[in-house]
Amino acid sequence: LARAHRHTLMVGRTHGVHAEPITFGFKLAGWVDEVRRNRRRLQAARSEVGVGKISGAVGTYAHVPPELEVLACRRLGLEPATTSTQVIGRDRHAAVMATLAVLAGSLERFATEIRHLQRTEVLEAEEPFRPGQTGSSAMPHKRNPELSERICGLARLVRGYAVTALENIALWHERDISHSSTERVVVPDAFIALDYAADLFTQVMRGLRVYPERMARNLELTGGLLYSQRLMLALIDRGLKREEAYRLVQRLAMQAWETGESFRKLVSSDPEVGRYLTEGDLAEVFDPAYFVRNIGEVYRRLGID
Repeated sequence: LARAHRHTLMVGRTHGVHAEPITFGFKLAGWVDEVRRNRRRLQAARSEVGVGKISGAVGTYAHVPPELEVLACRRLGLEPATTSTQVIGRDRHAAVMATLAVLAGSLERFATEIRHLQRTEVLEAEEPFRPGQTGSSAMPHKRNPELSERICGLARLVRGYAVTALENIALWHERDISHSSTERVVVPDAFIALDYAADLFTQVMRGLRVYPERMARNLELTGGLLYSQRLMLALIDRGLKREEAYRLVQRLAMQAWETGESFRKLVSSDPEVGRYLTEGDLAEVFDPAYFVRNIGEVYRRLGID
């Protein structure tokens, strides 16, 4: 999907407000990179917790030789814990649970993005909706992002379980049992919840509907305001001082905001801008391709070009 939409232009948003042009593929490429980081985190967490111990009541091997621990751990595919008490240190388990929380957080970020893009007034992408599926029991027209919403809810659950695992680190002396009752709940449930969330996200991405025409329409929604920085820099390149260029562009931008006029048209008709930039120059300034000319390097770094 990232490859397919490498050149599908859309508006980039910061603070929920239109910023500068990006492509939908570029957005998804960021998700690919994040998933890969999470895969490495999960592998590291597996190594962190993949240890065992048979070192006695307080970890001193008083009644069991260390060699037996090594033998038993090898049979189980584990490494002997370097040190232990009556139990393996719960910092290891907390690291795993924290990793699961990070993974869940990433899925929530992706799902939240889809939810925003599916807003009626945005509608640049939409999770799959089966024929005959009910979006709302009261409003037949509704197509709600229910799968993405479910992912977000599950992520909150996994994060809460991670907090419990962090609380379990501080056991008394060489062990108490305060961690045991919680681990019986949070550890299996966190894995199950995350697995379910990942399965839901897979369903969403396999059936994701993308609307390039809406992306193109929304890109022009502000009448060219998102090219303000590019315009300011072009004026500076032509000899205008930065503060003067900023004030000039801001004046026109605020006029566009307040009146609803096209920023592009205001710029073209402004005599002060015309002293520095021709209409041909402005065509280059307002060309969205300029902003995405280097995304090929991002794809190359990811190995998906």
